[in-house]
Amino acid sequence: MPAPGGTGPLAAARGAFATTFRSRDLRRAQLAFFGAWAAEWAFTVALGVYAFRHGGAAAVGLVSVLRMLPSALLAPVLTPYADRWPRERVLVVVSAVRAGATAGTAVLVAADGSVAAVYALAALSTVVATLYRPAHSALLPSLCRTPYELAGANVVRGMLDSLATLVGPLVAAVLLSTSGVTAVLAAAAASSAWSAALMLAVHTDTVTRSGRRMRPLADLVEGLRAVGGHRDLRLLFRLTVAQIFTRGALTVFSVVVALDLLGTGESGVGALNAAVGMGAVAGSVAASLLVGTKRLARWFGLGVVLWGLPLAMVAVLANEPATLVLLAVIGLGNALVDVGLFTLMARLTSDTVMARVFGLLESIGALGFAAGAAVSPFVIDLLGLTGALIVVGLVGPVVTAASWPRLRRLDTAMVGLDQEVGLLRKVEMFAPLPLPIVEQLARGLEPLSVAAGKTVFAQNEEGDRFYIIVDGTAEVRGDGKLVATLGPGEVFGEIALLRRVPRTATVRALTDLQLQSLTSDRFLTAVTGVPASAHQARAHVDERLDRFSPAPDKSRPPAP
Repeated sequence: MPAPGGTGPLAAARGAFATTFRSRDLRRAQLAFFGAWAAEWAFTVALGVYAFRHGGAAAVGLVSVLRMLPSALLAPVLTPYADRWPRERVLVVVSAVRAGATAGTAVLVAADGSVAAVYALAALSTVVATLYRPAHSALLPSLCRTPYELAGANVVRGMLDSLATLVGPLVAAVLLSTSGVTAVLAAAAASSAWSAALMLAVHTDTVTRSGRRMRPLADLVEGLRAVGGHRDLRLLFRLTVAQIFTRGALTVFSVVVALDLLGTGESGVGALNAAVGMGAVAGSVAASLLVGTKRLARWFGLGVVLWGLPLAMVAVLANEPATLVLLAVIGLGNALVDVGLFTLMARLTSDTVMARVFGLLESIGALGFAAGAAVSPFVIDLLGLTGALIVVGLVGPVVTAASWPRLRRLDTAMVGLDQEVGLLRKVEMFAPLPLPIVEQLARGLEPLSVAAGKTVFAQNEEGDRFYIIVDGTAEVRGDGKLVATLGPGEVFGEIALLRRVPRTATVRALTDLQLQSLTSDRFLTAVTGVPASAHQARAHVDERLDRFSPAPDKSRPPAP
């Protein structure tokens, strides 16, 4: 996955950012993500402080459960909408609802209203937010053309996520020290509204989404099958659960460490979370150098490790400067997780179920987050803060160590897929296809070897496959006459499939041929499913018929 226009990690990093800023829709989608996630982090800090005032560490854990459990249960029900409806419009609705719910929370806090009502609105905001990342993650591949561009987009999004992790808590810390919880909630509501406004200007028309009637149970089962039947997706899910469990525990640890262990006060909660953000920003810069590497799965695994080990070390060192540095290392791990996880997930999943798969990840992640937040107060009571930090901190490293051989094999598989995507992108009629469909085609390629002098198919045979020449030379004969000679990168077999007629010519290997083929169903579903690609294919067939027949009658199909 080399960087276009240059080689090496620096060229790859430059290309990653250039891709985002060249595309108006991609740029707006990325900035909208930043607004949404800065709001989420500021909201989380404010709510944590509010809950601690009303019940201590146990209340912080409880409110995390109240936010995450409904999200985990409803995510599989909500995310199919992002597979059935335009994903950019789904993101507008999500951000608008979150802005309203957060503003309502601010009003209640300012009026010293019901604590239960505050928690209920917080839960509503979080339930809706559960749909945001799956829809955005499923949208990004449709705004990219190559695996390199997708990895670059995820690097940029990871950096913006990191900046949000920094800016959200920092704004919260400043506002907590000057104005209070209400001001933080108001700022979070404004940021969500800005995110909605940005997404209103994003339009994708490459993939048609039907908006057909929802089938909740069938949609859920389809998403579960997509994950359950794919061992690499299961691997990513398992490691993400370990990472998100640690993240849930960190919401409690950051409060208890700041207030009880370090004695830095309420603003210290924001400072500790901001340290994670600072590390994530630095980590995102480092992650941009990984766009062109062939080890994203292993970098992802390292990110999971770095979410845990620093927590264990906080228990050993137990002072403010060391704690800030160690939480910054967690931020570095977060950046590595983002670029690896979301790139790999998008590449392993069919576009038709992508939002649902990301939604299941969000759902299981929410359960893991809630478990980490709920269990950590009990672990603190049982083992003390030091023991709890060590035990929770070792979860990610242990799970990753057990999964390391599989991560290496996944990296190897991605290298092969990159080569096949590159081959398909050289085919003119596939040029308009969004990346998820090209990746799906690449997974369906079937290699074929044909010895010199052998016939690939004969004129008047029924057409059932499309072919791309990887190596070798073939001749095309119509009615016994030589009409073309084809070499590496050229294609044949498409006329019979697109015109639904018998083969219009015989193709024979002049030298040993190495081919990649697609079945008729795969080829036609991809090419005819996107209007721009269908138009390109028709133009290609017309040009090919002009080339093979000096004066074809285009008013009727070619003679068998």
